[in-house]
Amino acid sequence: MTISAALADQPIAGLNASLSMMTKGGLNTVTRSLAIEYAKEGIRFNAVAPGVVDTALHRDGPSSVKARQPMGKIADVKDIVEAVLYLLKQVRSPERCCTSMVVPTRAVGSSAAG
Repeated sequence: MTISAALADQPIAGLNASLSMMTKGGLNTVTRSLAIEYAKEGIRFNAVAPGVVDTALHRDGPSSVKARQPMGKIADVKDIVEAVLYLLKQVRSPERCCTSMVVPTRAVGSSAAG
């Protein structure tokens, strides 16, 4: 399980994040590649890719951060935890084949679990 960033696959104009997104994009790619390489051994690789998360970093930010989100809200830490738990539950269940997923969590209520 890796934690990436939605910004790696969906950049925002005017946000200079190229350098950090090269690493997050690399995590997305290696997650998918390792999932294919180890699928026959039953080893699964997945990632959660949060967008803007309600943390101290964004709390005092401009209201435009929320306005740019489809639901007008930003994710909170619980959304990220729920997405991770959803993927882990899939991995523990042998009849489910959840691998090679990069799950974006961008807004409250939009995590994979909810």
